[in-house]
Amino acid sequence: MKSINNIIPKHLKRYIVTQDYSQYSEINQSTWRFIMKISIDFFKKHGHEIYLEGLNKTGITLNKIPKISNINNKLSKFNWTAIPVRGFIPPNVFMEFQSLKILPIAADMRTHKHLTYTPAPDIVHEAAGHAPIIANKDYSNYLINYGEVANKAIMSSEDMDLYYAIRALSDIKEKPNTSKNDIKNYNIKLKKAYQNITYTSESALLSRMNWWTVEYGLIGDLNNYKIYGAGLLSSVEESENCLNNTIKKIPFSIDCINYKYDITEQQPQLFVTKNFKQLSKILRQLSNKMSYKIGGEYGLKEAIKAKTLCTIEIDHNIQVSGIVSSFISKNNVPIFIKTTGKTQLSFNKKELKNHGVEYHINGYSCPIGKLKVYNKSIDTLSNDEIEKLNIKIDQTIKLEFLSGIKLIGTIKEINKKLSQIIIIKFNNCTVKYNSKILFKPEWGNFDLICGESINSVYGGVADKLNYNKNEYKKLKYGHLNKKQSCNNSDLNKLHKQSKDLLRKYSDEKLLEIFNKAINQYPNEWLILYELLEISNVNSSTEITNKIKKSFNKFINNKSPESKVIKRGLDLIK
Repeated sequence: MKSINNIIPKHLKRYIVTQDYSQYSEINQSTWRFIMKISIDFFKKHGHEIYLEGLNKTGITLNKIPKISNINNKLSKFNWTAIPVRGFIPPNVFMEFQSLKILPIAADMRTHKHLTYTPAPDIVHEAAGHAPIIANKDYSNYLINYGEVANKAIMSSEDMDLYYAIRALSDIKEKPNTSKNDIKNYNIKLKKAYQNITYTSESALLSRMNWWTVEYGLIGDLNNYKIYGAGLLSSVEESENCLNNTIKKIPFSIDCINYKYDITEQQPQLFVTKNFKQLSKILRQLSNKMSYKIGGEYGLKEAIKAKTLCTIEIDHNIQVSGIVSSFISKNNVPIFIKTTGKTQLSFNKKELKNHGVEYHINGYSCPIGKLKVYNKSIDTLSNDEIEKLNIKIDQTIKLEFLSGIKLIGTIKEINKKLSQIIIIKFNNCTVKYNSKILFKPEWGNFDLICGESINSVYGGVADKLNYNKNEYKKLKYGHLNKKQSCNNSDLNKLHKQSKDLLRKYSDEKLLEIFNKAINQYPNEWLILYELLEISNVNSSTEITNKIKKSFNKFINNKSPESKVIKRGLDLIK
C-alpha cells in the first residue's frame, strides 16, 4: 500500500483499520462471489460503460473478496488512495478523505442474510460500488470537488443525531442473532431522529445531492439511461427494481436537493444526469449559495442555527473555531462575534501559539472592523499610524471602531504575522457598544483580532489536529475482530467443502454435502447454489435436476431474495 503516513493527515489516521483477510468466512466469500456473478451479467446491459472496465482497473476481484491493498495499488494509477475503515465513519470525515482523493472502504462484509441490500457500509458497497466509476476522469473530478465542498458545509446537531441513529440501526442489523424486536426499536429511534429535524442544513442539502448522484445516480437521458450510483451498483435487488416504470425518473438539476431520502426504503424517484461533467456544474451552483463562500451575517446565522463546531474566517487569514453563539451587526455587517465553549484561534488554518482550546476554554468574543480615526483595520495601519495610536507593550490605550464599539485596556502582548498585527492581548480591558458592556476586566485577558470582515463561515474547525489533540489517538478497533457474517461453523464448513470440489470432484462428496445442507439447513439457499454450479459442470443431469428441485421453494416465495435467486439460476443455464 502507498505510504499512508505521507498522504493522510494525522487527524484522519485514527479512522484507519487493518483488513485482516483471514477473518472473512467461507460464507462471506460465497456471498461476495454470488453478488458479483449476477452483478456482472446485469450491469453489462444496465450499468455505465466504465463499470466493467473499472472493476478490472481498480482491482475488484470477482471470485473472492478483494484486498484493499490491491485496490489501493490499482487506484494509485488514477492518483487515488484506498484505505480500510470500519463501517460508518462521520460524514464530514468521509468527505474530507474524498476531497484528498482517498477512498475509505469499509472492511466489513455484509451477512449472507442481507445479500440483496444492507444499510451498513461494507466492502461490497464501497469497493464494487464506488471504486469502478472512479476510472472515469470526469466522475473522479466530481468526487473530489464534492468532497471539498461537503467538507466545508455546516452540519447541524440534528444531523449528527440522525447520523448516530443510522449508524446504530446499521450496526444492529448486521449483528448475528439480532432479534426483530431490537431492529424495530432502533427503527423507531431512527424515525424519531428524522422527525426531530427542524430545518435543512447545508450538510443535509449536500447529503441529498450525494444520495441522488454518487449513491443512486443514473446517466444518459430519460429514455435511455445507465446506472452509475454505488447504492444501486451494490444492491442486487434495487438495481433491478429501479428500472421499473413505477420509479419516477427526473432530469438531474439543483432541484434534487429538495428531495428527501430514507436509507431504510427503496427510492421512489431517481435523477438522470446528461454526463458526469454536469454533476460538477450543478455542484458549483449549490456551493455558491453556501456560507463558506458568502460569509458575513448569512454564514453566522447558519452557524448559530447549527449549534455545532464552525469556523469564522476573518480577512482570509485568521480563523475562529468554536460554537457560534451570537453576533452584533450594524447595517447588515457583523461588528462583533461571540463563541461558546472550547474555541481555537488560527492563522492560515494553523493554531496560534497559546490560543488553543485550553486557553479559550469558555469561548471567545471580539469586535471586527475598521478604526474610526483612520478608517482602517488595525492590521492595515502604517508604522506611523501605529505609533500615533501608541500601540506598544504596557501602554493603556483607547480604540474606537467605526461601528461605535469602544475598547480601553493595557497592551500585554502584540502578535504579528507577515509584518502585520493580527492579535493584541489586553489586560484590565473593557469593551462597550453603546450602553452594553461586551467585556469586563474581571473576565481576564482580552484578545483582539485585528481584522475587518468575515469572508467565510464553514463547518468544522480550522486546525483539526490541534483542536482535538488529546482525542486523536488511534481507535482501538484496528482489526476486524470476529469472523464475519456467520457464527455457524458447520455451515461454514459446507461452503468450504463445496469449494474443495472444484479441485477434487466426486459425485459422492457432492451428494453428501447436498444432503447435509437440505437436512440441517433447509432455509439456506446459497450453499445449494454453489453445489448446483459445480454439479452443472461435473455431474449427471439427474443429480443436477435433484439440486434444482430444492430451489423451487426459494424461487416461488415472495421474499426479496426470490428474484435474485432466479437471476442466479438463469446464469447457470
